[in-house]
Amino acid sequence: MLTIVFIIAAYLLGSISFAVITSKLFGLADPRTYGSGNPGATNVLRSGKKAAAALTLFGDAAKGWLAVFLAIQFAPSNVSYTMLAAAVALAVFIGHLFPIFLRFKGGKGVATAFGVLLALNVWVGLGTLATWLLVAAVFRLSSLAALAAAVGAPIYAMLLGLPREWVLASGIMSLLLIWRHKSNIKNLLAGKEAKIGSKKPNQ
Repeated sequence: MLTIVFIIAAYLLGSISFAVITSKLFGLADPRTYGSGNPGATNVLRSGKKAAAALTLFGDAAKGWLAVFLAIQFAPSNVSYTMLAAAVALAVFIGHLFPIFLRFKGGKGVATAFGVLLALNVWVGLGTLATWLLVAAVFRLSSLAALAAAVGAPIYAMLLGLPREWVLASGIMSLLLIWRHKSNIKNLLAGKEAKIGSKKPNQ
């Protein structure tokens, strides 16, 4: 029963959109109404408010980290903490992608996935972050950086010997993240993807 509570709580936590909350706090337009229409840090950055984007990034990452951290620390004695952490990791991530509070239309999950990975293993999290930063610095394309980090995450988890449940969870998150970026992939192939910090016209 407690396992189910953990999973449901993780999903609800993931459903909290810091992009929407932060935009309201800063008096900005709803991020779903401009740019890519995605309630995430990259789109909030298009508003020109770097502080709002940074707070969104932190909040989305923090909820992923918190859900998994609590699952690892307080897993019931009769439940495998590795299994529970993997289930909670997917629940909080899916909550971000399909939030009940936003009619199941959420963000793309990059920051939340990072928070999850950081809680599972700090080195996997940092390795994934380093991949994102390197690709973003070279190409200034957030989506390309996210895709590269998504590919790298399960590989890092496997190389560092994480439990197979965690490797599988990171792989599923990566596939979902890549799927959520399908429109970005089309834009990348067409050379039309907006670069980091650029403002896109309303869609």
